[in-house]
Amino acid sequence: MIRYVCDMCRREIHPDRDIRYQVKIEVRAAFEPMSDDEPDDRDHLEEIQDILESLNQLGEEAFESAEKVLQFDLCSECRKRFLRDPLGREASKILGFSKN
Repeated sequence: MIRYVCDMCRREIHPDRDIRYQVKIEVRAAFEPMSDDEPDDRDHLEEIQDILESLNQLGEEAFESAEKVLQFDLCSECRKRFLRDPLGREASKILGFSKN
């Protein structure tokens, strides 16, 4: 039998009597689209070469952080809390983090 646990409060979620909610968060780099006003007389091969060289300097960390998908299981109560404050802004106010 598969056991589900709420990733927020660690309470067991019983599939036969509880509703299990899945939260999926996708984090990816945002790029601005190119404008159609720009002339297309650029050297595309040179631009690609420049991009590849800059990626080589950044290393593997740049590729890992470009896109990340996180998935969590929540119970009913934690789902309500999550939807009220999905970024956890209220929690940081309660904990009293400094503003530096």
